[in-house]
Amino acid sequence: MPKVYLIEGPVGAGKSTYASALAQRTQGIHIALDDWFVALFSPDRPADHFVPSWYIERKARLLDLIWNHSRRILASGADAILELGLIQRQARSEFCSRVVEEGFDLQLHILDAPLDVRRERVRRRNTEKGATFAMVVPDHVFEMASTLWEAPDDAECSDYPVEFVEIAALRGQG
Repeated sequence: MPKVYLIEGPVGAGKSTYASALAQRTQGIHIALDDWFVALFSPDRPADHFVPSWYIERKARLLDLIWNHSRRILASGADAILELGLIQRQARSEFCSRVVEEGFDLQLHILDAPLDVRRERVRRRNTEKGATFAMVVPDHVFEMASTLWEAPDDAECSDYPVEFVEIAALRGQG
């Protein structure tokens, strides 16, 4: 039975690199919300500063669109490797509930790294614009998103299958 892998963690934890590698190993399809967000909404993004309400509204619409697309992927027999930026427990739980209620197998993979390591990765990615680059993440957005990150608590870990991915597994990956 195909599975939904939900890859989550704070900004710069190595999610994109990990999700791409997992998709190769499982023959699954990796969908990163940031890629879709940039393609659909970058031309309309407020130029002067980050506007949380503007972002949140569009992210909610994208989550629905991505989930609808994921259902088709799952129906084809392939795994869906989803990197959705669900950095807060409530949003993660709501999405996980949707997946489970619709009868799909779910595996939540959580990545993390120390703040200084993540900050340096994001700054390097902003400059190098390599394989995992989707958009520039300014320092103030990185800091804000980092403070909003909520690691799974005991309740979330008892509700859903959670795997904490060791940082050693990501050595040399960005």
